Amino acid sequence: MTVLLRILLAMGIAWGALAPAGCAVAADAKPLNIVFVNPGKTGEVYWDMVAQTMQAAGRKLNAHVEVLTSERNYRTMQELGLGVVARADKPDYLILSNEESAAVPILEAAEAAGVKTLLLSNTLIGEDAVRLGPPRAKLKSWLGDITTDLTTAGARMANALIGAARQEKWQSPDGKIHLLGIGGDEITPASIARNAGLQLAVAAAPDVVVDRMLFANWTQSEAEKVAANYLGWAQRKGIRPAGIWAGNDPMALGALKAVEAAGITPGETIQVVGLNWSEDALREIKAGRLLLTDGGHFLLGGWSVVLLRDHADGCDFASASPHVEVKTSAITRDNLGSVAGLIKVRAFDRIDFARFRAKPDRCGQYDFSVDALISSLSPPSGTAE
Repeated sequence: MTVLLRILLAMGIAWGALAPAGCAVAADAKPLNIVFVNPGKTGEVYWDMVAQTMQAAGRKLNAHVEVLTSERNYRTMQELGLGVVARADKPDYLILSNEESAAVPILEAAEAAGVKTLLLSNTLIGEDAVRLGPPRAKLKSWLGDITTDLTTAGARMANALIGAARQEKWQSPDGKIHLLGIGGDEITPASIARNAGLQLAVAAAPDVVVDRMLFANWTQSEAEKVAANYLGWAQRKGIRPAGIWAGNDPMALGALKAVEAAGITPGETIQVVGLNWSEDALREIKAGRLLLTDGGHFLLGGWSVVLLRDHADGCDFASASPHVEVKTSAITRDNLGSVAGLIKVRAFDRIDFARFRAKPDRCGQYDFSVDALISSLSPPSGTAE
């Protein structure tokens, strides 16, 4: 026992109260009970990975994470959330996503019940944001939100397509680079942000035109159909399609199928980009058929538990801002090897989530970058140190 610890114990001061936040959880720290109402479907890669990183972080940070799945039904999501709030034994924290702007009734019920909430991926927008104001204002128990800068991601994806097309001189007879945009939907904040990024990039490129901005409900099958229709239209109009921008990986994979069915070789005469860092997308990147997948935002699950562990231990992330925004990154053939193994087997227990906690004198300041993630990884199981 160190001299410092003896002095602290003699003074009756709990070591856990003074343990630095930037390290592992103190032995006597309160175990946390967290409930996550997952808006996705069972087996939906992105939302499954969000939940899995959340639970992996919980194992490292003395937090039990219960996941309730809404199966892409906003009414089910509301029923599940309201059920949690009504429990006699309430959780320490409730994590929600404002998919289809459906989280508001749960937030309001949580306020009445005194259940602390965090919004993940999709926060309040429009009239809801105006009426309820920022976190901790009208709704004191709404602690804040953790989101990603998906506008920048959408622009980065578009600029990659534009750069490749310019390099290969894939202009149509009219001298323009022609793109297809496939968005998830027109109402979810995360979709709106991605689509805005595409439009910003194109607005800054006078030699580029988006022929169509179509929506495929985030699914591979619908994206395949809309991409096939576009490619047929382009052929009839004498347009040379240079790239397809897809708002997530499943839609990018659907576009790839349509491209191949049209007799076009992806990666050689047209480029496709997606977003999610999914295993299927990484496989297509390795094969040279997909240009990139942006993302890493499934790690919002793990990062949200880091924020709540710090909050519970008195290092409030809102000291900097109740709005925590995480940058995404692009995976290409150049950096594929650094994270492919982690994603392929979803070995999220390799991530040392305790390393990402804020220091006591820097509450609210986090480095959730891809470089920090890579440096935090333990070797794969069976690999020598």
